[in-house]
Amino acid sequence: MTIQNNGRTHDFWNRDFLVALAGYFFLFMSVTLFFLFPLFLEQFQASKSRVGLIMGVHSVMAILIRPLFGRRIDVQGGRKISLAGLAFLILVIPMFHLVKDAGWLPLLLRAGTGFGWGIAMTATISICSDMAPVDRLARSMGVIGIAGLVASAAGPLAAEALIARFGFGALFNVSLVFLVASFLCVALTRDGLRMEDDRRPSDLRGLRRIGPIILIVVAAMPVFHGAVRGAMINFIALFGRSVGVQRIGLFFVLFSLAAVITRFGLSDLSDRYGRKKVIIPAAVLVAANLVFLSQVRSPAAFAAAGFFGGLGQGLIFPALSTYIIDFLGRNNKGLAISLYLSFFDVGMGLGSPFFGWVSDRAGYRTMYLAAAGLLVLATAIFMRKAPETEIKDA
Repeated sequence: MTIQNNGRTHDFWNRDFLVALAGYFFLFMSVTLFFLFPLFLEQFQASKSRVGLIMGVHSVMAILIRPLFGRRIDVQGGRKISLAGLAFLILVIPMFHLVKDAGWLPLLLRAGTGFGWGIAMTATISICSDMAPVDRLARSMGVIGIAGLVASAAGPLAAEALIARFGFGALFNVSLVFLVASFLCVALTRDGLRMEDDRRPSDLRGLRRIGPIILIVVAAMPVFHGAVRGAMINFIALFGRSVGVQRIGLFFVLFSLAAVITRFGLSDLSDRYGRKKVIIPAAVLVAANLVFLSQVRSPAAFAAAGFFGGLGQGLIFPALSTYIIDFLGRNNKGLAISLYLSFFDVGMGLGSPFFGWVSDRAGYRTMYLAAAGLLVLATAIFMRKAPETEIKDA
């Protein structure tokens, strides 16, 4: 498939999309290496709460900064913003070599990586989606998500090998190398693939006519999606051990594999049939899998839950994220992406302690049933109240 933009014809897998996608992948790899940073802090006899604070401040900073830079991406373009965020990360990462305890320095540095990550990630996603044909937005978001999934799986594996053979200094150095590679890829992307009108963010004052209830319903959907994702992923290792599953890693492998398969083969469904027509069956699949997970009593069923959970997540991300983009208008894509990611992360952050509280009082099985019910309720309200979206050019 090809599309004409500013006198140039390009298809989905054009040069700029692939280069920008490589930049996003390298950025993600740099950050996922730090999934094993708690092992570095462990040598300083840091408490679990202290480790949690140091690791968590990264996400908190990213959540706070994304909406602020989302609008700037729409005004200035994603390339400049992405390069600024990457340059900031390149300055911060070498300072991890100076960490000698679990005190203020690692906390400050993790806040810095969250700042740079929140800016660079949002801007680079916007760049990648700009480089794909405008009528393949959901498919481009799905493919971008695949790069993140692959990096999420490969990053910790690479970090484990680096630490075992060369120590944590090598981990910091390789993270820096990935950031430099990401910077070069983003620098090599070309501007000008978007239509001229797409470069001017549209006025959001028209949202006032929609009403606060609908705005809350639309904003709440990614929050609930993030909360349910947190319930599934953050407690799955503990739940697996509680039912006698010794090898938890297979769940994550099958989850990622299914999500990748779905995004390659079905991520453009909402481009063809409409966002809401895909969101509802995807949400139902996620909820049904949570119900199934609550009844798991064998390793085979546990692995199957991972695979079907990945299918549901692989469907709902591109459909829901592009719904938010369409809702705010394509010219406000940077703001829309930043808000979607922040709402999702807020859900992850709030959902984990809430569902942890549920599991403390009623057990993991009840927790997963509660998560399924919450998602069904949120989706039913969304389907009834949220408007259908058309592609907006202004």
